[in-house]
Amino acid sequence: MQRLSLSQLLSYAMFGFPLAMVALPIYVYVPQFYADRLGMSLSAIGTALLLTRIMDAFIDPFIGTVIDRRPQSRSYAPYIALALPLLIAGFIGLFHPPQLSGNPAFLWFFVTLVVVYAGFSLVSIAYQSWGASLTQEPGQRVRLTSVRETCGLVGVIATAVIIQFGNVTILSGMLSLSLLITAWLLIHHTPRKSGVAGVAHVPLSLRHLFANRSFRALFLVFVVNGIAAAIPATLFLFFTKDRLHLAHLSGVLLLMYFLAAALSMPLWTRLAHRKGEVKAWLLAMLLSVLSFVGVLALGIGDAWAFSMICIFSGMSLGADLALPPALLAGVIHAAGHSEKNEASYFGVWNWASKMNLALAAGLTLPALEYLGYVPGVASESGLRALTLAYAALPCILKLLAAALLWKARLEKV
Repeated sequence: MQRLSLSQLLSYAMFGFPLAMVALPIYVYVPQFYADRLGMSLSAIGTALLLTRIMDAFIDPFIGTVIDRRPQSRSYAPYIALALPLLIAGFIGLFHPPQLSGNPAFLWFFVTLVVVYAGFSLVSIAYQSWGASLTQEPGQRVRLTSVRETCGLVGVIATAVIIQFGNVTILSGMLSLSLLITAWLLIHHTPRKSGVAGVAHVPLSLRHLFANRSFRALFLVFVVNGIAAAIPATLFLFFTKDRLHLAHLSGVLLLMYFLAAALSMPLWTRLAHRKGEVKAWLLAMLLSVLSFVGVLALGIGDAWAFSMICIFSGMSLGADLALPPALLAGVIHAAGHSEKNEASYFGVWNWASKMNLALAAGLTLPALEYLGYVPGVASESGLRALTLAYAALPCILKLLAAALLWKARLEKV
């Protein structure tokens, strides 16, 4: 396909803005929201998150298969339109719960999570598959994913501002409005691959997907790196409040983190053009490790030092968002599956993303509770466990991911 015009690129990429507005609250804010608002225990929250994310994760490959079975003449647009009501209704229900406690509170949390995850899965797989089908040229792949993820980071920043200075009602309204507007732009102004009417795509089975050595290698790197990123994301609000006593700055620190990620996108794009996507991603992983090592030396009130850590780790996040999808698009193209099997790949890719988050929340939160950490309680053993989980464990996993990426030899995809 020819180079996308700027208007076409923006019509596609701007939909990443509201999707990110969904992602930040449901993956970062929701544990503390339900702990504070409804008094749920960390074990109950972690159990609900683990169960719903495992359910959601195993649905993703099925969604990818269904989308890939569509007739060649059908675009990804109907799947996005179908997902929007689920996404909006689930989000509003999740963040506007009635005053419940005990089992009813757990049930409300569980059901609304299932609804919002179902909508988010369907829309994400269709949206990412559409993007991967638009171009197969390496430079254009990075350009497209960088602009898309930059729009997403703007959405994250907007969400952090609203949460810091507004409330969830304003957030729900902004999310609903921006979803509808950007979905209209996406559906009406983004190019579609023309196909033969009545001829259906043939989806790929998991066996066929993982028979591809390059996909297996990239998938493993993505999982290990994703867990390393998901753990501090899950624990960020707890760490800033109880370990650093900087709860009043948590919104500002998140803004710095995501703003650094957004501003670093052009840097990673240029570096990927010059040195390749693999070397750029390796450098970002090492930057993340150096950033989080500094966390171990922080004390109460170290706002300046922690803000620097947020900036540098945010820069590494920019690479994590832009480079893996570009590498996956290259793997799909190298396997000869472009413009017909993207959804099968992204179904499994989203499965990995959900499992990363499920393991980070579902195992880390109960483990911290077992080790003595209780939100709001200044226990020495509990805070030590929180610090090690927030900083040391991600460093170990990032180094493992870097070693796997170096060994994978993905430079030619």
